[in-house]
Amino acid sequence: MDAPFGLPLPPPARVVVGLSGGVDSAVTALLLKRAGYEVLGLFMKNWEDDDRFGDCPAEADIADVQAIGHTLDIPVQVVNFAAEYREQVFAHFLAEYRRGRTPNPDILCNRQIKFGVFQQHALALGAQAIATGHYAALRRDGKQVHLLCPADRDKDQTYFLHSLTQAQLAPAGFPLAGFTKREVRALAAEAGLPVAGKKDSTGICFIGERPFREFLSRYLVAEPGDMLDPDDHIVGRHIGLPHYTLGQRQGLGIGGGHGAGNAPWYVAGKDAARNTLLVVQGHDHPLLQSDGLLSEAATWIAGSPPASRFSCTAKTRYRQTAEACEVEVLDDGRCEVRFARPQRAVTPGQSVVFYLGNECLGGAVIDTTAPVIGRSSPQPMLT
Repeated sequence: MDAPFGLPLPPPARVVVGLSGGVDSAVTALLLKRAGYEVLGLFMKNWEDDDRFGDCPAEADIADVQAIGHTLDIPVQVVNFAAEYREQVFAHFLAEYRRGRTPNPDILCNRQIKFGVFQQHALALGAQAIATGHYAALRRDGKQVHLLCPADRDKDQTYFLHSLTQAQLAPAGFPLAGFTKREVRALAAEAGLPVAGKKDSTGICFIGERPFREFLSRYLVAEPGDMLDPDDHIVGRHIGLPHYTLGQRQGLGIGGGHGAGNAPWYVAGKDAARNTLLVVQGHDHPLLQSDGLLSEAATWIAGSPPASRFSCTAKTRYRQTAEACEVEVLDDGRCEVRFARPQRAVTPGQSVVFYLGNECLGGAVIDTTAPVIGRSSPQPMLT
């Protein structure tokens, strides 16, 4: 009997589901229970700092998880990975912002926490597989596991899963692979799940709905500095480089003028050494466009790249259409990426993720970008 949902084993194998208190993970548990699996729900508490400030959003999520367990008649447990999260994810998050970069902690959380310490804890409980509410798909080819895009491309989360290894994917399954979000909510409502209409969480999990600047100010000392235009003229003051990201328009506090009429200003670069913010006028200003990028050492789902040079498509941010590109894998594992057409606001600290058709190949953290200077010949990578 073939196992459903991309899982390594068929029912009645024991599957531990990462329950977040949201509708996606709740329906994941529902589908597994209906398929005949032995299901255990596990809630991860990964963040405790809010407890010190008199606010604990996790309490509401834990209550929802317990209600889900009651409705589905499955046992649930709460585990605390806050120390591991702080050490393996949040410390890197702050370090990257101090460097003037914009990290994506959700990618690191998947690799280090959800498919790291959580997976190890689940297997120690006797799980034969784990499952999460991610919108992604798996295909098993002998001992090789392939990460594929799901049916609902609008919810595709392979971007956040690209750094997982074969060992991490081997015991995993994604039951929502063939469902749209609308279908998931309909299943939840039909089953009487108490979170059927619960609002989706947005943004970084430990920041929640609060203003980002307010959150960062708890951990990083703001160092105001100058905003400079491309001619090195001071056009304003910034409140600290960590509070800005490339392509940002809102919150700059400067008007039009300075040779470009009333066109809005956008962040085009950061200089951590000088503590200055480069701003330009116009959504499609050339300094916001990149021909390519140089990444840090890449991770590959298969364990190695398909070739040292290959063509594929790539995303440099979530919810972006994958763009055609050429990739050269250097001897040290870094990647030089050349796009078929210029890309806007390619951001160091974010990730470039590679695709071949419907399959996610892997990806890497973006280190530097190659600006558009002219398209007649390839431009050298910045170092």
